Amino acid sequence: MAKNGQRADLVIHPLPRQERGAILEILSQCGNFTGEELSIAQELIDTWLDKPGQGDYTALSALLGGAVAGYVCFGPTPATQATWDLYWIAVAQGLQGSGIGKKLLQSAEVQIASRGGRTIVIETSSTEKYRPARGFYEKNGYALEARIRDFYRAGDHRLIYVKRMQAGGSDEKKENRRPHGKYRLPDRNS
Repeated sequence: MAKNGQRADLVIHPLPRQERGAILEILSQCGNFTGEELSIAQELIDTWLDKPGQGDYTALSALLGGAVAGYVCFGPTPATQATWDLYWIAVAQGLQGSGIGKKLLQSAEVQIASRGGRTIVIETSSTEKYRPARGFYEKNGYALEARIRDFYRAGDHRLIYVKRMQAGGSDEKKENRRPHGKYRLPDRNS
């Protein structure tokens, strides 16, 4: 560990082609995604790798001691001003909870802010197997803003988390947040 508590051997960089297989394996092994969802993830990764000039998707990879440990994929939301979607974030099973996901998320947030982004949207499932993901988003400053009931299938709701960024890239202070949407969670200090 480095002095600041960060892993000295963690490197986050743009996803290169040679790490594609390892990322797809991480997504497959986590067990949360259907075959259709894995195909979508692969499509986004391949778009990033095969079309370097495109601006729809950015994929970052995390290396720990030289081994692929996780990735994040994000992009600007079409037909919006400064809103971005975080499409995928995944960390190898044995490394979940080690801070790699947080570093990937922070790296995405910095890149989004540097490109003028002010709002980040994450969509996820309401099922029990996604509880750890929802906790992760909430711990990192994302607020539940909407719920679309029975979206994925009966009893599996789409939950939409949002984080608003200031111009400098940090998230807004709680007192500056305005409630949006019917299902906004109360601030923890309320």
